[in-house]
Amino acid sequence: LVLFGLLTELANTQNVITENKTGQIDGYSYELWKDYGTTSMTLLGGGKFSCSWSNIGNALFRIGKKWDCTKTWQQLGTISVAYNVDYRPNGNSYMCVYGWTRNPLIEYYIVDSWGSWRPPGSNSMGTITVDGGTYDIYVTDRINQPSIDGNPTFKQFWSVRTQKKGASGVISVSKHFEAWTSKGLKLGLMYEASLTIEGYQSSGSANVNQNDVTGG
Repeated sequence: LVLFGLLTELANTQNVITENKTGQIDGYSYELWKDYGTTSMTLLGGGKFSCSWSNIGNALFRIGKKWDCTKTWQQLGTISVAYNVDYRPNGNSYMCVYGWTRNPLIEYYIVDSWGSWRPPGSNSMGTITVDGGTYDIYVTDRINQPSIDGNPTFKQFWSVRTQKKGASGVISVSKHFEAWTSKGLKLGLMYEASLTIEGYQSSGSANVNQNDVTGG
């Protein structure tokens, strides 16, 4: 029993990340990224993780699926994320499905909850109803900003829930993509779809008890 306990403790320690890192676990891709500050991410397997942050500029913690940018979202089939998260932000933060496409290069967010500030702070292009909730759609421009392909100029697509969601739910990613496409917002070839906790100049923590990503 003592040996088992030591091995368990060692395994847990090996799955704790405090600095920038990407990798794979149980068929999922994970990443911790920050510009500075104190961060911790514990990989719990099966898409689950816990995280905390303080004294940061910008930090994100994410686990999901990555693809090789050879297929559109339609070709990958129905993409969705079922989650259960104990989300405790203190300040500017949000919980979302996050990802990228290439050709065109698009960074996207589907935001179900946030901290003190509701992103992205621009004018709505209209609303959609998905998974029983109403979301505002936004497009923002990023000029010479960091991306998966250096520091180019690109667009961000957003769906942001008008009311914060509770601890659990489903984000039907493909339905948001359909709505964006109907408004002329073209996505490219799929690179990623991940459940993400992001913070800006804030502190907080989250325990992701469920994170089931389907598609592809």
